[in-house]
Amino acid sequence: MEFPVQTANPAKVETACLVVPVFKDGDLLPAATKLDDASERLIGQLIERGDFDARLGNVQMIPFAPGLNADRLMLVGLGTRDQCQESAYRKALDAAFTALAALPAEDAAVAFTDVPVPDRECDWKARMAAEAAHRAVYRFNDFKSEPAPLPRLKRVTLLVSEADNAEAAREGGRIGDGIGQGINATRTLGNLPGNVCTPRYLAERAETLAAESDGALTTEVLDEEALEALGAHSLLSVGHGSAEPSRLIVMKYQGADDPDEPPHVLVGKGITFDSGGISLKPGAAMDEMKFDMCGAASVFGAVTSTLAIKPRVNLIAIVASAENMPDGLATKPGDIIRTLKGLSVEVLNTDAEGRLVLCDALTYAERFEPASVVDIATLTGAVIIGLGHHATGLMANDDDLALDLLDAGETAWDRAWHLPLWDEYQEQLDSNFADLANIGGRPAGTITAGCFLSRFADKYPWAHLDIAGTAWQSGAQKGASGRPVSLLTQYLLDRAGDSRVEVGEE
Repeated sequence: MEFPVQTANPAKVETACLVVPVFKDGDLLPAATKLDDASERLIGQLIERGDFDARLGNVQMIPFAPGLNADRLMLVGLGTRDQCQESAYRKALDAAFTALAALPAEDAAVAFTDVPVPDRECDWKARMAAEAAHRAVYRFNDFKSEPAPLPRLKRVTLLVSEADNAEAAREGGRIGDGIGQGINATRTLGNLPGNVCTPRYLAERAETLAAESDGALTTEVLDEEALEALGAHSLLSVGHGSAEPSRLIVMKYQGADDPDEPPHVLVGKGITFDSGGISLKPGAAMDEMKFDMCGAASVFGAVTSTLAIKPRVNLIAIVASAENMPDGLATKPGDIIRTLKGLSVEVLNTDAEGRLVLCDALTYAERFEPASVVDIATLTGAVIIGLGHHATGLMANDDDLALDLLDAGETAWDRAWHLPLWDEYQEQLDSNFADLANIGGRPAGTITAGCFLSRFADKYPWAHLDIAGTAWQSGAQKGASGRPVSLLTQYLLDRAGDSRVEVGEE
């Protein structure tokens, strides 16, 4: 998708649809004022007569507006000015682009950079518009015999009232475009069924990304024989009950000026289907356990965004992938396994398998002498009880890293919440028979899962993101969300020294 920037009078812009946000109180923004003047006060009269209700997210299409060069005029309600915060702004964008995606139009022009959002500049507003456009045009029709027509929208012009803001809008649009690509790549991987998206499929996808990157990305895949020789018995134990072989996938991107600069590492949980193993899950909604690889999917998405934006940072992405199934070879409750780090783990519940693949991946990450390591996983249902579906759970062994991730989440509006990782919680993992158990009981289940992972991340600054509540939606809108790709990409942009990075040649 293209996101050019224009500073022309919006009344003179030629486009299939001109999108203008409007406050409920009729206080017109600069672009709307110019359009109102050119159209014989069309917008003002609609508001005054009550023909357009500018409540937040309300959309009204005007097929023909006098005095304008656009084929259509779309008005989008912003609600009241004093309520226009980040969430309201994004809701208005989503409403606008959802309506645009339903039109038989290949191009549109939007005037959202005028909208006053406290403490947010033009580049942020343009970035959010580009991300919203990508989310709106996404469709997953891969397995439908008669798929619905795909949206035709391919070009969104970002209208800017002040010429001084044009470059910021252009930059924000480019970054939002890259992040939007990563979000949708993550959604597709998450939405694929478990009989298609297997550990081998993820490995093939990594190899394809590398082949299409013009040398910017390299990929290494460790199969079960290599993992056995390595000593990654914990990862392998999770896949023992499956006919699908496990994989450890490593993708490397070198964008820093110094190729020897310590890399930042992302580690994704890639359980491509989680039956619970011998500790079998209830049947209701078990189909959603295809989403248990959304941590891995978000790592793929962050790599996709990185390849599009090209920040000056060194990145290593690790995906630990297995399928958790219950057959005669499956790991049993009470079994003791040996991890790559050398610690022994008593498996009290085979449905706490994500930490068993991640712990070996975290140990594997030590060889890269990383500047930071962030693992991403749909790890615990308990995080949904604590935080619902709005915030990602965050734990870390380094306060500066935790703050950096929290800040990245605020910038990206893909927010996380910091949970404690105190030594007192570690005692819940004590085992009579091994170095530690893989669960710590019901109390503080999200935190004890983080405590387990922290035992394998003592050589570097490390953080854990529990995305069980944010990675997908259930119900009528069932599907992967693409979170936390925006947070992860922003974190990498910040590590490059400036979130306004160069994005390469178009």
